[in-house]
Amino acid sequence: MSAFERIQSGIPQMDQALDSIRLGDNVVWRVTDLEEFRQVVTPFVEQARNDHRSIYYIRFASHPPLVQQQPGVTVIPVELSHRFETFTVDIHRIIESAGREAFYVFDCLSELQTAWATDLMMGNFFQVTCPFLFELDTVAYFPLIRGKHSSYAIGCIRETAQVFLDMYTGTPSSASGDPLYYVRPEKIWRRDSATMFLAHMFRPAEKSFQPILDGVQGSHFYQVLSRSGSQTVSSCADSWDRFFDNTRMRLEAGEDVTEACTRMCRIMMTRDERMRLMVGKHFQPEDYLRVRDHMIGTGMIGGKSCGMLLARKIIANLHPEISARLEPHDSFYVGSDVFYTYIVQNHFWKLRVQQRTEEGYFALAETCAEHFRNGRFSRSMREEFVRLLEYYGGDPFIVRSSSILEDGFGNAFAGKYESVFCSNTGTITERLEEFEQAIRTVYASTMCLSALDYRKRRGLDKRDEQMALLIQRVSGSHFGTWYLPCAAGVGYSYSPYRLMRQSDPRAGMLRLVMGLGTSAVDRTAESYPRLVSLDMPEKTAAADIARRHQFSQRRFDALDLDARIVRQLQLEDILELLPEYLKKLLLENDYDAERRLRERGIYRRIPFISCRGLVEHKALMQDMQCILQTLQAEYDYPVDTEFTINLAQNGEYIINLLQCRPLQISAGQQEIPQWTEIPKGTVFLECVGTSMGWSDQFPVDLLVWVDPVGYYNMPYQKKHAAASAVGRINWRFRGSGKKLLLMVPGRIGTSSPELGVPCTFSDISEFSAIFELADSRAGYQPELSYGSHFFQDLVESGILYTAVFEASSTRCFHPEWLKKSGNRLKDLFPDLKDLEDIIRICTPDAAHSLLQYDMQKDRLLLQLTPAGETD
Repeated sequence: MSAFERIQSGIPQMDQALDSIRLGDNVVWRVTDLEEFRQVVTPFVEQARNDHRSIYYIRFASHPPLVQQQPGVTVIPVELSHRFETFTVDIHRIIESAGREAFYVFDCLSELQTAWATDLMMGNFFQVTCPFLFELDTVAYFPLIRGKHSSYAIGCIRETAQVFLDMYTGTPSSASGDPLYYVRPEKIWRRDSATMFLAHMFRPAEKSFQPILDGVQGSHFYQVLSRSGSQTVSSCADSWDRFFDNTRMRLEAGEDVTEACTRMCRIMMTRDERMRLMVGKHFQPEDYLRVRDHMIGTGMIGGKSCGMLLARKIIANLHPEISARLEPHDSFYVGSDVFYTYIVQNHFWKLRVQQRTEEGYFALAETCAEHFRNGRFSRSMREEFVRLLEYYGGDPFIVRSSSILEDGFGNAFAGKYESVFCSNTGTITERLEEFEQAIRTVYASTMCLSALDYRKRRGLDKRDEQMALLIQRVSGSHFGTWYLPCAAGVGYSYSPYRLMRQSDPRAGMLRLVMGLGTSAVDRTAESYPRLVSLDMPEKTAAADIARRHQFSQRRFDALDLDARIVRQLQLEDILELLPEYLKKLLLENDYDAERRLRERGIYRRIPFISCRGLVEHKALMQDMQCILQTLQAEYDYPVDTEFTINLAQNGEYIINLLQCRPLQISAGQQEIPQWTEIPKGTVFLECVGTSMGWSDQFPVDLLVWVDPVGYYNMPYQKKHAAASAVGRINWRFRGSGKKLLLMVPGRIGTSSPELGVPCTFSDISEFSAIFELADSRAGYQPELSYGSHFFQDLVESGILYTAVFEASSTRCFHPEWLKKSGNRLKDLFPDLKDLEDIIRICTPDAAHSLLQYDMQKDRLLLQLTPAGETD
């Protein structure tokens, strides 16, 4: 049959009045109750059975069945969960499997509120499902309860449906007592007649369906219409708003809203049961309502937002004296429903579904990201954005990812998604465009390779990953055109790696920097954060001031308010603008270097960033340790936090707690594998005190070596080819179960190719151990980047890290042995034969190749014998 061909509805006079239901029609019946809908769906199903149609009843709601089990009708139950994407994709698969010209009855759309708590997602579901049904020339009936949905949601459904009908129950005639109903069409696509859009009287017993043409009957209809309350203001409100408004009124009236608080936590705060218990323990009803007041859109606020709010409430409840020194937050939240709405309104839901398949997961990611980057927001959403901008005035803020899966127990997503600073300067049009572009950038980052690989490796690729957003005012001060906090960093309540021999991992550690916290989580070129063990915050691993200067923070990040971008600065760029009290807190002088200059008649001060005044500030360090230990105790798990610190000239300080999440490690003692004594002549590498990871022992299947001198001699613009080659090796052995080792010069994962191989984490995720090599011939130097996002990736993935220095920590190292082993690079990757002198793939003799690491002794031993050389 051809598309748009007439079918029979089971009510012949209705077919005549409406010029028939057609193939492709999605027919929405807005009713007062489901008994009204039964009057039209029952004859529809009976007629379809008589016409030998394929009939499917999609059953997902808790209400009584709308269609009884009977021959010719296939009832398909679908679990209605909070996972919008999973539910929608499941139904689309049913539709796809059923094929063309199938007939459908759906449970009541209004029941979707029970899972999604908002009309917005109900509208999204219909907007993506209706076109799919239309493409397959199906006919589908949908009931919708009147007065329960916002005008916006009804508008979305009416705009998308081909047929939209209002149905009301009238007063039965006194003569027969038969039920009387009124039906008024609101939309009938591509059909018209003089009486089509009038109200009609429908008598099911007689199958009579007639337009109302006389004044008396019209009066009766409007009496029914008035009683229905369909035109009241409350009927135009979203179910989400009605729920929160009702809870607020009940709270103000002194009623018990405990049950409502549980629901607010479930629909807005978190899906993680452990987090819900903590939120329920520490939040008061006012706290939930305050979050709602600062929310744009509906849905979840995401893991990052929830963790930040929970951490602040824990400190406020358990240590109010410290809470008084926390900067009051004025964050906003863009709900997770906005993410899906953006996809639907920009017409790439179908692409999104295809990307979720095994074939499209990586292949369609960039195409999907482009759609995210180029989409537009609705007028109503832009009005909400303007109100946020008006709230912040001219203060800069940051748009941060806060996905549903992010920052929970088991999944950190550290550094996987973008965060974008907004200078919030210029005209309101410029500020709005900057803000919208920041949101698009964060949304697009859900499609980046590192995030997709992370999800895939952790079995999350089939889970809904809605992106909510956390909007935070940037805490800091103005220094000319620059804007930055005094200091920022990350804090761990527990560190599995000792910063110094005598430090206690249970005391916690900080990775502390001057300026914006981006410098604390990235591996920046020639720049080292201050690592602070909180049981001895003033101590460093550096033997003298020259070493402190050498391994100090050379660059810091600040907002350039004029250029409206984040810039990486050197100390001399801002030194003259810093007040003396901040210089004393943040800087230190290299007196040895100054003395040597004076001996040559040169009188010059040589300051460098050390944050020495901060770590010597006992009250501040005690507060930081107390915050971390308190959060760990409440989480019953080690935590990872982000913070800023600002200080005034009078000594007053303010801590801004920006983030808190479970640290993806276990602080428990691990059983050390039995140490195997290795003959000295077969030890390829032995290091002490330069590794990060848990005790482990395993045979080596493959070693990938990037030659330091060969890499150094590569043209700068071609160094990325080495990173790409490492990535291809990584992906070649993905899921093979082989134990792979990677040895690279300098810093892996750096953004500066002159400092090391610029791989992303997805390029090295399959390796069991990563070795960074120092090489004075080429000037390469590793960095034990405790606390960075790179560090977090290694910890979560269980990858052992070792820095191989040209120092006493490296007791034995024989890279020349690799020349005895053949290079399998060109065998595995013929097109990479030009890199044979730079990259070597060795296959050791499995029986005589072993890596061992003892975490307690911090000793690593690598036995490596090339294949065929054991005789």
